[in-house]
Amino acid sequence: MTFSAMVANASDGAIVLSREEVGDDFLGDGEVTIEVHYSSANYKDALAITPRGGVVRQYPIVPGIDLAGEVVASDDEAFAPGDQVIAHGYELGVSRNGGFAELARVPADWVVKLDGLSTRDAAAIGTAGFTAALSVRALLDNGLTPDDGAVLVTGATGGVGGIAIDILGGLGFEVIASTGKTDADDLLAELGADEVIGRLPEDPEAKPRPLTSARWAGAVDSVGGASLAYILSAIGYGGVVAASGLTGGPGVPTTVMPFILRAVSLLGIDSVNLPIEHRREIWAQLGGELRPRHLSALTDVAPITDAEQVLRSIQDGTHRGRTVFAVEF
Repeated sequence: MTFSAMVANASDGAIVLSREEVGDDFLGDGEVTIEVHYSSANYKDALAITPRGGVVRQYPIVPGIDLAGEVVASDDEAFAPGDQVIAHGYELGVSRNGGFAELARVPADWVVKLDGLSTRDAAAIGTAGFTAALSVRALLDNGLTPDDGAVLVTGATGGVGGIAIDILGGLGFEVIASTGKTDADDLLAELGADEVIGRLPEDPEAKPRPLTSARWAGAVDSVGGASLAYILSAIGYGGVVAASGLTGGPGVPTTVMPFILRAVSLLGIDSVNLPIEHRREIWAQLGGELRPRHLSALTDVAPITDAEQVLRSIQDGTHRGRTVFAVEF
């Protein structure tokens, strides 16, 4: 048996992504074989085709840390042919061939059966939206309510930020969206942002202060770096920050002051290795009370053969929102 896949190969110091016909050896081990309907574009997928990107252990590899589709074969009684499912994170697209292919085989304990979501909507949510939902859930579980005040969302035009705004707005929170894109106000307002501000800190050359005037009750941050340090300094007493990204750098030049003088909580959000039981709970909520309201406004659909072009736009910072790949060759 052969099937089509977009395969990343290392060649002369570059990574080239191209269509290939591959065989059973590309499926690997696992109990559940899935006909992939959709995958999506993520920052980690862009790193997978970046020389020295730091995420792929060995080439060639099929990128795609998200895949949504239909079970065609299963050795696990929890899944049957015809089931609509999603799998994401773990080793997909990093050390195991991922979703940029017509077929994928994965361990059963990586698979989530969809309830209330189509495979297209599940792919549109994908790792980014799942991370957003985890972030919002963390704020809620730590007691944050709309009555406590505004919630800041950074990286607002990205997948995590955009879907976080959508979910928070649907829950009744006042949402402040931070972005460096000056033409995104209308989109962010449609998603649920009450106010749009620029990147943080406003003056990147200013000396960081341990504490500034309290501005927000909580935050969903996908940027990290100096931005996260500034956010921590401006969170009100007892506030909560859910951090999931490092596009602004891995270092956080802060002090203990926000934590010991304002009782601020900094919560780390990981969507890659989250245990499957919790993963399935969050996906059930994404089909229910945490369902994003404006996925169509945030999502573009592109053929999988356009994957390299889209991932390059993530590399150069021009990509916006979520791109779903229709896996049809």
